[in-house]
Amino acid sequence: MPRLREIRADFDADTIVVYQAYARSVAAPALAAQRFVPPFSFQRMSWIKPSLLWLMHRSNWGRKPNQEQILAVRISRRGWEDALSRAVLTTGPSGSGGDRWEADLDTAQVHVQWDPERSLRGAALNHYSIQVGVGRSLVRTYAEDWIVSITDRTPEVRRMAQLLTRGESAKVSRLLPPERVYPLGADLAARIGADR
Repeated sequence: MPRLREIRADFDADTIVVYQAYARSVAAPALAAQRFVPPFSFQRMSWIKPSLLWLMHRSNWGRKPNQEQILAVRISRRGWEDALSRAVLTTGPSGSGGDRWEADLDTAQVHVQWDPERSLRGAALNHYSIQVGVGRSLVRTYAEDWIVSITDRTPEVRRMAQLLTRGESAKVSRLLPPERVYPLGADLAARIGADR
């Protein structure tokens, strides 16, 4: 049984995979350059998600406008953990401390929020998935320094969506990437509100 808030991801000793959905006009140059380049915007927060199923819910399996291309972005664990170390939760404390939290959130380089994880068919599950918003002051570092590779997962996503339409959920499950619990030190876990 998954803990309420834990990072589940496809990772190895040095890297972790996060997912993003973009229009072809942004995805094609990124795939060619193997990093994000214009027309990718360096002037806005970029949300990265280690859960493919959460992104499938968000993008409707790559069918929403401007979210047709599903990219698997492999970044360094050093960069990932650097982002988490700068993060402020988007949900603040109840009671006292709210003003301080709002000020911290306004100036944070990274936002973290926990949203219900999703099933194959998009139903909310009873545990959460992390979304990490890399802010404008750090997004160029993400785009140019942390990225190891970018892979187009759109063909696999289209195949999985077709299988789901035919009711072949077991086949879809076998095609999903191997996401397992990402290890966090106590300080990082506390900062992002993760369970250990």
